[in-house]
Order: sequence, then C-alpha cells, then structure tokens
Amino acid sequence: MQVTKHLHAVRIPFQIPLSPEKALDRFVYAFICMAETITLIDSGVAGADFIIFDAIREHGRDPAEIAMLILSHSHPDHLGAARAVKNATGCRICAHANERLWIEDTQQQFQDRPVPGFQMLVGGPVPVDRVLRDGETVELGQDLSCTVIHTPGHSAGSISLLLAGDKTLFTGDALPLPGDLPIYENIVDCVQSIRKLQDIDAVQTLLSSWEPPVVGQKKIQVRMAAAIAYLEKIHGAVLAAATGKKLDMMELCRQVVAALGLPPAAANPLVARSFASSLAAGADHSLFAV
Repeated sequence: MQVTKHLHAVRIPFQIPLSPEKALDRFVYAFICMAETITLIDSGVAGADFIIFDAIREHGRDPAEIAMLILSHSHPDHLGAARAVKNATGCRICAHANERLWIEDTQQQFQDRPVPGFQMLVGGPVPVDRVLRDGETVELGQDLSCTVIHTPGHSAGSISLLLAGDKTLFTGDALPLPGDLPIYENIVDCVQSIRKLQDIDAVQTLLSSWEPPVVGQKKIQVRMAAAIAYLEKIHGAVLAAATGKKLDMMELCRQVVAALGLPPAAANPLVARSFASSLAAGADHSLFAV
C-alpha cells in the first residue's frame, strides 16, 4: 500500500500460539521508504522478509537496495525478520540504546519476556550498527530525512520517527489501540510519550504498527486522544480492582480484563505486567490531565 510519495505500508499477518489447539491471529505493519536507497522501518516477524522483498519488487526495486533497517523497538513482531534482512542485504541495523540488549541477545529477551511462540516469531539476534538518540536526524536519501523521537512506555527504548518532508509520523506501538490487548511497560511513560507526539505540528499521516494509516490532522489528534482515554480507562479499572483487596497479579488481571470487556485470553502475564505499572503509579490524578 503506497502511503506517501516515498512510503509504502506492508501488512504482515502472524499467529501467537495460546495452546496446541488455539492461536491468536495478529498482524503488524512494516514500512518501506524508497529513495536512492531503501530504508525499512521495522521488519515484522520471522519470515516477513519474503513479504517485504516481494513488495519492493512490485515497485520495480531490488531488495538488495535496502541500506538501513530502523527498529522502533525490540519486540518479536518488529524484530523477527531483522536477521534475515541483514543477512540478505548487509543493511545497517539502527535502534535506541535501551533496546540493544534484547535485539543482540534474543535468548535474553525470551528469558526476560517469555512471549508465547517466541522462537517461531524471532529469526535470531542481530547486531545494532547505529544507536539512535532522541532528536537525532537520520538521512534517508533524496533530501529526505527523519527525526528520532524517544517515546518510551510500550518499552524503554521505543522510538517514533517524524518524516517532516512527507508530513508523516511513524509511532510504532506508542499508541495503544482502544479495545486491543494493553501491552506496555510503564503507563506513566506511555501517557507522557503520547503528549509529546500530540505537540508535533503539521502531521498529515500517522503510521502506527497496529492499524492502517490515519490521514488528516483532525483524525490524528482524535486517535491520539483515544489512546490516552483508553489508558485512563485501564488505569481506573486496575485501581478499582485492587482497592481493599489482596489479589495476586494474575487474579487482578482476570478481573480487569473482564471489566474492560476484553476476551479471557487477554488475561496473560504480559497484560498483567502492564496493569502492574498502574499499581506502581497509584492514584495520580494529574496523570491524565490535559
């Protein structure tokens, strides 16, 4: 799907196994920026390199032109095909310093964050060639560049990218999708990162990893406000479930999942970790104030 003159979105379907009989259908977007050379933003899960390479060929370009892969963060659905892309093209891998360990040592990531089906989703570790910092400019070719915006919350080293020339903002997983699985590390950082993104002017296209492109400034602001409202709803549900009760985290997670109207399968350790950040933040009434 062509999004702007230079940017193309590639939808990558995958499954997360919940049991030998059941799997959760998911998808993620990776993005291709075509200039003199090609830059990828995220790589999808293991095997997505074939989907991405086919999309590049459909536009008359060669996957060998990929010079850089920017990883928004280290989670399996963004990192999974990075090793294959690197091996096929020799491209430079770029990411924030706080994600480097889990990118270069995927076994450590699995130990620290055991996602179901991790070994199927991740094709292996890959070295980070360039560490990206908040406010840094990355040249993409043909007078096209992007600015790195550190947007922690979903993970400590999550980044967003502003492609000012195309009036496009790539947010990775920084914007929780209302009604979807609430997966993040720190709810306070999530809210602060979204506020940071809301302050960026003249963005016409929003590229989030979990949904089709959002086009138009008004729609983008509505989408960002909805992400904060969803976090506020989650935060309130967690604090309500925890009030005056002694619950272990998984029991609290089940109660909050039910209160939010999410499917029972959402009561899992990753979501429980997200809810734990609300307990750590406590009843901070200023957290969601405009």
